Amino acid sequence: MSDFVSHFWHWYVAGITLVSIMACLLLLWFSGKAKAMTANDNTTGHVWDGDLREMNNPLPRWWVGLFIITIIFALVYLAMYPGVGTWAGKFGWSSAGQYEAEVAKGNADVAPIYTKFSGMPPEEVSKDPQAMAIGDRLFMNNCAQCHGSDARGSKGFPNLADGDWLYGGTPDAIKATLVQGRAGNMPPMAAALGTPDDVRNVAHYVLSLSQSPHDSLRASLGKSKFGVCAACHGMDGKGNQAVGAPNLTDDIWLHGWGESAIVNIINKGKVNLMPAQVDKLSEAQIHVLASYVWGLSNNAVAKVAK
Repeated sequence: MSDFVSHFWHWYVAGITLVSIMACLLLLWFSGKAKAMTANDNTTGHVWDGDLREMNNPLPRWWVGLFIITIIFALVYLAMYPGVGTWAGKFGWSSAGQYEAEVAKGNADVAPIYTKFSGMPPEEVSKDPQAMAIGDRLFMNNCAQCHGSDARGSKGFPNLADGDWLYGGTPDAIKATLVQGRAGNMPPMAAALGTPDDVRNVAHYVLSLSQSPHDSLRASLGKSKFGVCAACHGMDGKGNQAVGAPNLTDDIWLHGWGESAIVNIINKGKVNLMPAQVDKLSEAQIHVLASYVWGLSNNAVAKVAK
């Protein structure tokens, strides 16, 4: 891959571009100078359909003029805009720059809408109908692709509408997740546990923590080996939100339930990535979105309590 970012390709692209333009100019000049063999009546001798003869007339001047204008336009364009290798052009335009300018303009246009909510605590924002309508749109545009339109997630993608949180469910924790993203990593642990039987025993012990159907004998044998897992999940299996280690004592299974699913994770490990949103959303938008996500579970609990 290093070959594709070397200076050679810059000169290669610039050379091909400029040589192509010069070739067009030479072709125009050559076609105006070259003389074709013609008869006395200024025809080339080619005849079609019995009486249709090809004349040897020069190109129309208006056509030649347009051709020259296109060449001049190409050279001026390449001087003003990128197109010759890494040359950025006099205007310094780039698609990334235009995108960022449009995003900044869009954020500036909608900033007054968010001003109302910026000073409000997330708990209050989550109860404001207008803020929740905005939060719903933000969620649909930026989060629903993974967590679903109902925010209940799917296999490998956390449910945001319940009370189970890998990194904490406070408004500040949700904001931190949106701003910096999350990179969950469970390394393969089979070698650390021992034999394949040890892995199965630990899997049954994990199942026993949540009172799921399991083999009690295997679970008792796997309890001592679970100490390897306790570094992240804790000796009680309740997880650790500081590192995003799941709670193994509830009945929520992010990557699948049962002996085979747990054994597979122990053997192969698992990596989950939540991309940061700080480059896509403004601080005010993140505030409203975090309030919306917080409200999905907490406001629902409040309604049930009532």
